[in-house]
Amino acid sequence: MTEAAGRLNGKGMSGAALALHLMKLRTFIALFAVLVFFSLAAPNFLSTANLILMSKHVALNALLAIGMTFVIITGGIDLSVGSIVGLCGMVAGGLILNGIDLGFGYTVFFNVPEIILITLAVGVGIGIINGLLITRLNVAPFIATLGSLYVMRGLALLSSDGATFANLVGRPEYGTTGFATLGAGSILGLPLTIWILIAVALAAAYIAGRTPLGRHIFAVGGNERAAGLSGIRVNRVKMFVYMFSGFCAALVGLIISSQLMASHPATGETFELNAIAAAVLGGTSMSGGRGTIGGTIIGAFVIGILSDGLVMMGVSSFWQTVIKGIVIIAAVVVDQAQRKLQQRVVLRQMAGEG
Repeated sequence: MTEAAGRLNGKGMSGAALALHLMKLRTFIALFAVLVFFSLAAPNFLSTANLILMSKHVALNALLAIGMTFVIITGGIDLSVGSIVGLCGMVAGGLILNGIDLGFGYTVFFNVPEIILITLAVGVGIGIINGLLITRLNVAPFIATLGSLYVMRGLALLSSDGATFANLVGRPEYGTTGFATLGAGSILGLPLTIWILIAVALAAAYIAGRTPLGRHIFAVGGNERAAGLSGIRVNRVKMFVYMFSGFCAALVGLIISSQLMASHPATGETFELNAIAAAVLGGTSMSGGRGTIGGTIIGAFVIGILSDGLVMMGVSSFWQTVIKGIVIIAAVVVDQAQRKLQQRVVLRQMAGEG
């Protein structure tokens, strides 16, 4: 290789490396851009009260997106999370208002902590069903969770004949009061919803970065066959990620019902799309094997700030949907470009060393 060619190749390498670095930082760049834009375009956008309110909105999508991130990293998808939100909200509402009828004139009522645990167990149980469909019956994740989407939404509607469980105040004599604390409570001036997000995010980040299970999740997404040959129990890993996704969806269903003090069977419609958008925007690859919890949370903030900022500017909800779609497409395009550029940089480095 001549000296001139070496200099030219070095410039190409440095340019490609810079472009690759910027692509990896795309979520931070997007967050900074929307913050600057809306702080200039919408009055009081950066006020403390508005930031806390936006964080409460973002927390719901971020919780769903954290579970979705694990699923996507393994190369799967979970389209049922929105329906799980609706069904679990109805489960909690039904238990508070009606308890469980055992027949013969006997009805069992549970206190609020027990109702929360039962509802979370329902979400995990639905995740187990999704996992079994995918691992035991070899149903494609898209089809399995799409079917679950319809089944769980139908069950939510059947639970009340399409009606709303309203006024979830509970009855003191049955010990069902206090449900509002989950959605309206606060600790040290921050809403309890945000603390829940912090706890779940820290737990998920620890699993992803500090445990063998986390390494197995990435290995399955990177190359499932190689992971299986290396001794990783692929099916167990997949079961876990769908169970965790179901847990996060159930938690969101509880929080929304607590905030509204009502449960509606249509709650959670299209939530799965926002969760996928946040994960992809945060750097999670749709082909599996790559993603971070921190990136997903930032992606959720970008989606949430974009939504709330457009509302404050008076932009039509129809245009909001269009803009969100463009953001999702752009995130996927950049992700594909990053993969190709990274492969090109690696090949050039290998050729240079050779």
